[in-house]
Amino acid sequence: MIATDDIPRRYDPALAERVRHGIGQMPGSGGVHSCVGFLAQKLAQIQGSARPQLEKPQLVVFAADHGIVARTASVYQADVATLRVRNILAGNTVASMFARRNGLALTLIDCGLRADFEPHLQLVRIKMARGTLDSSRGAAMTVGQCRAAIERGTRLVTRLPGNVLLLGETGMGNEAAALLMSRLTGVPVADCAGFGNVGQARELAVLQGALDLHVGISNPVAALTALGGLEIAALVGAVLQAARQRRVIVVGGFVTTAAVAVAAKLAPALLECCVFSHGSQANGHARWLQLLGAEPLFDAAVCTSESCNAVLAWPLLKSAEQLLSAVAEAQ
Repeated sequence: MIATDDIPRRYDPALAERVRHGIGQMPGSGGVHSCVGFLAQKLAQIQGSARPQLEKPQLVVFAADHGIVARTASVYQADVATLRVRNILAGNTVASMFARRNGLALTLIDCGLRADFEPHLQLVRIKMARGTLDSSRGAAMTVGQCRAAIERGTRLVTRLPGNVLLLGETGMGNEAAALLMSRLTGVPVADCAGFGNVGQARELAVLQGALDLHVGISNPVAALTALGGLEIAALVGAVLQAARQRRVIVVGGFVTTAAVAVAAKLAPALLECCVFSHGSQANGHARWLQLLGAEPLFDAAVCTSESCNAVLAWPLLKSAEQLLSAVAEAQ
C-alpha cells in the first residue's frame, strides 16, 4: 500500500477571509477573483500563512520512453525523447532559457529512457527499465517497476531544496496520459487523445485495444501499471511527497496532469497544493481539469512543451507572493 494518510485537507476558512479582506483593500488588485488574487489565496492556503514565501524553485523534467509509441508513431517520433533530452541538457530549449532567466534550478530525471547519456550536473537517473512495454499487448510495467518508480519519485523530492516544484515532462507520454484519462474518468479515448491527420484511425485502434485488453482494471495504481509510463509513476511519487511537504506544485500539462490525477485518487487533498498552468484544447486536457475541479492559469498552452508552460507560471506566482507581502506591510 502507498501511504497517503499524511496528506490531509488544509483549507483554513479564517485564513481565506483574512487574505480576501487584505487583497480587497489594495487598490487595483482586482480582488481574489483576479488571476494573481486567486494565486495569492492558493499560496496562503498551501503554506498556512497570510505572508507566504517562495524559496528555491525547482523545475523538474521527467522523461521516459513508451512501448506503445512503436505502434502509434513514426520512427522519428519514437526517438524524439532522446533528442529532446539532449537539447534540454545542452540548454538549447525555451524552457531551459526561461528557467535560467527566472532563477529556477532545472533537473532532468531519466525515469526510463532507452538511451544512455553522459553524466551531467542536471541529469538524475532513477530508471529501472529502458522504457515501458507495449500496453496494447500486455501491462506497460510490472507491479514492482511501477511501485519502484513511485518510491524513487518520492525520494527524489525529499532531496530537493525549496518549497516550489514546477513539473514538466518530455518524450512521448501523451498516449499513456490519454489511456489513463479514459480509464480513470470514463471519457472515450477518442476524446482524450489529440490526433494528427495522419494515422488517426490507426492510433485510435491501438489505444482502444489497450483499454480493451485491461478492461477489468479500475484501481488507480493498477491502471498506472497497466497503461501508464515510468515517468508518470515517478511523477505520482513526486507529487505525493511535495504535498506532504506543503510545497507549491505547478503542473505543466497533460502528462503531468495524468500523474496528479492518479495521485489525487490516492490522496484527494493534494489538489489543494496544485497550480495548473493551462488547459490545452488539443486533447482531453481541459476537460480533465474540469473533472478535477481545477482552474488553469491560461486557457491554452503558451508553449509546446510542458516544462515551458510550467515555467511561465512562475512570474505570476512571484506576483502573488509580492501582493501578499504588500498587504502584510500595509496592515
